[in-house]
Amino acid sequence: MPSTLPEGEPAPADGSLPEAALERVGTRPFGFYVHVPFCTVRCGYCDFNTYTASDLGGAVAGASRSTYADVAVAEIRQARKVLGDVDVPVQTVFFGGGTPTLLAPADLARIVAVVDDEFGLVEGAEVTTESNPDSVDAAALAGLREGGLNRVSFGMQSSVPHVLRVLDRTHDPDRVPLVVRWAREAGFDQVSVDLIYGTAGESMTDWSDSLASALACQPDHLSAYALIVEEGTALARQVRRGEVAMTDDDDLADKYLAADEALKAAGMGWYEVSNWARAPEAACRHNLLYWTGGDWWGVGPGAHSHVSGVRWWNVKHPTAYAGRVGRGLSPAHGRELLHQEDRRVERVLLETRLHQGLPVDVLDPVGRAALPSLVDRGLVGAGALERGRVVLTTHGRLLADAVVRDLLG
Repeated sequence: MPSTLPEGEPAPADGSLPEAALERVGTRPFGFYVHVPFCTVRCGYCDFNTYTASDLGGAVAGASRSTYADVAVAEIRQARKVLGDVDVPVQTVFFGGGTPTLLAPADLARIVAVVDDEFGLVEGAEVTTESNPDSVDAAALAGLREGGLNRVSFGMQSSVPHVLRVLDRTHDPDRVPLVVRWAREAGFDQVSVDLIYGTAGESMTDWSDSLASALACQPDHLSAYALIVEEGTALARQVRRGEVAMTDDDDLADKYLAADEALKAAGMGWYEVSNWARAPEAACRHNLLYWTGGDWWGVGPGAHSHVSGVRWWNVKHPTAYAGRVGRGLSPAHGRELLHQEDRRVERVLLETRLHQGLPVDVLDPVGRAALPSLVDRGLVGAGALERGRVVLTTHGRLLADAVVRDLLG
């Protein structure tokens, strides 16, 4: 959840949606994202809307871990009022952060239960929480599973201590296989791990060791993200002062290719540029909902939502968020109405990154005119194009942003 909010028009105080949007509610897959903004330590590279206890300066109602679930539940009930009586079954729930598992398992379970009570979870709904390896133990994972969560994503990032130190990660690498085993024993349907590559001082051997350690855990899903030095972060300040080296594009490309090769050899296939799954059913359905134009309600400070072509975002600070919800007001700070061309552009941006690719008929004449060159340069597959889809080659995945720019002219 990025820490900066976009520009937009003011959102209504009651959170109401335009009538045209309400008429389309329930026609697209629907999920809930629940942002939990708390962290024990703020990692130097992190640009997300997160807060430590010292940032918040005390236990303000709704800005403390002990009371946060109450406010999240109140926003979910607001969502039910805004969307009216139409049937909107929930296919996915995703707890992100921050570190959601800093909340008690019973709090996350209560939020899931309220989503089910107010909207109804579809049979087999995917209910995910992110977690730091040092924020859970076997009992906590068992409590989460008993509370209805069935997928967990551990922020491993690296297995190499000096890389973790640069990233300000606090967990012991040896804890990762433990928490994965505990999650399996608790009965989680899917376990995912996240890795970051390109950290200053990380050698190719370091990266290979991290991949091997992650794969030894036999995860169902793995995400591998290139380190991005975001403005305003502690890491960006370190780079500016010359204390830490800037990321290198060639190094990032080499490590991406190494990851793809290792994951493929381990039986994992890519389904999005930065995501691999052991089987199609192990792909993150919540993220696919984002990437394929579904609807979701984002709960929590700074959370973004999208329903029927209306996008809005909540106020950033937990205290301001809790205050608005507590007064019965929508926590939305601003919103935008997406026009047909906006949605087409977003399809190009997002679906081009998927394994199944983008239907050619989504492109305008400028985009279609760019296709022969993209094929000639080895960025888009010729065979898929003959079947009417734009699918990135391995080389194209390395240059996905450039491909999208060409497709959008």
